[in-house]
Amino acid sequence: MGESPPAIETFADGGDWADACAARLTDALAAALADSGKAVFAGSGGSTPAPIYRRMAQTNLDWSRVAVTLIDERYVPETSPESNAALLKQTLLTGPAAAARFVPLFHPAVTVDRAAALAAHALAAEGGKLDAVLLGMGEDGHICSMFPDSPTLRTLLSPALRPTVLGVPHGRDGAAPSLERLSINLPYLMTARRVVLALTGAPKRAVFEREAAGDPPTQPIAALIAAKAPLDVLWTEKA
Repeated sequence: MGESPPAIETFADGGDWADACAARLTDALAAALADSGKAVFAGSGGSTPAPIYRRMAQTNLDWSRVAVTLIDERYVPETSPESNAALLKQTLLTGPAAAARFVPLFHPAVTVDRAAALAAHALAAEGGKLDAVLLGMGEDGHICSMFPDSPTLRTLLSPALRPTVLGVPHGRDGAAPSLERLSINLPYLMTARRVVLALTGAPKRAVFEREAAGDPPTQPIAALIAAKAPLDVLWTEKA
């Protein structure tokens, strides 16, 4: 019998939802700073996180002791419109949060797997543990770059590995992803202090409920729940 999924916390107002998401994440960062004098945040790309990042950026933290990275990234430089790093810098690393140190996943290496190895080394140097993680979820149920039917999916979802970053090939025959990517693996989420899954819209809620009852070796949401990751699920109809 699998683990019970966490309750979905529902917010009638998109502003309240963004406030709550930001508060959970910055509270976890503040706790890490109090415990060890440093903290690591990993965020997602896409349009959903922007209002959350803007709220986080104005929070009164000692951002100079916070390292900021991504849960996944397309294998493109920051100058590309496809870059998650560019979005993060425009929305989170502003105001007080501009003092944080950015740790990129993308490196201009010969292959995506070599870039992933460089990113894994850089994150390990930050302590190999994430204190606060903001996740989004695609309508196919993917989180990070853990895509259905990807040849790297089972490895990314293996709870027995150490936390690392892996290269993800582009999908074949029109399958996602359309570009090579880099992604943290499930053990990074399992060992985090707090993971916030931020969802908007009725379709995403339905996908979460379906995926939560799925097969952990092949369905990321089910894997996250089975691994007992410290997961909060916050949902609003419209952000």
